[in-house]
Amino acid sequence: MSSTNIEQVMPAKLAQAIANPIFPALDSQLRSGRHVGIDELDNHAYLMDYQDELELFYQRYNVELIRAPEGFFYLRPRSTTLISRSVLSELDMMVGKILCYLYLSPERLAQEGIFSGQELYEELIALADESKLLKYVNQRSTGSDVDRQKLQEKVRTSLNRLRRLGMVIFIGTDSTKFRITEAVFRFGADVRSSDDAREAQLRMIRDGEAMPLENSLSLADDEQNTENVADSAEDEQE
Repeated sequence: MSSTNIEQVMPAKLAQAIANPIFPALDSQLRSGRHVGIDELDNHAYLMDYQDELELFYQRYNVELIRAPEGFFYLRPRSTTLISRSVLSELDMMVGKILCYLYLSPERLAQEGIFSGQELYEELIALADESKLLKYVNQRSTGSDVDRQKLQEKVRTSLNRLRRLGMVIFIGTDSTKFRITEAVFRFGADVRSSDDAREAQLRMIRDGEAMPLENSLSLADDEQNTENVADSAEDEQE
């Protein structure tokens, strides 16, 4: 088939994008709900180079390739999407809100952007309604130490899930410390235009506004009740 005929079916630059060795793995990551930020130098540069062409490509699947104001990319589904979707739990959402709050905090600069899982848990307990949090692990919770331990384990699982979506990057091999990426603004889109973004985020946390997100998160859609993001083997080992 001549190049002219090929271009009648697919624009030349889109063909270049799909032929690029980066495309298969990156396409799979985007479809799984991953957010690609500037830390992923090659992938981010690729998306910048081919953004217009890939927007047209994903439209055929009824999803949108979005570049957020903070610079990260992700796929946002429409109600008629042809790509399978998954949703995050309410606890996942609340952990994401806390991560966004920490991202906006002065401590992030003081600590070179690095936090620990224990710091995340303590911030969650301090800012959110603990009784409501404990209901996530046990509807009949009495606030026992066992329930609190289970909640801490659930928070670690949520953090792992958000790592797979590109929200945090673990530091080292023990996964106890992490750096928060700009992708956490999926949980703080409403505070972008606020004069005091951190205070606005805190109000959302204290009001229990863990949901909904803009078309929800991962490859999720508003009221579609699809299955949760599957836990990986590492979740099971926690």
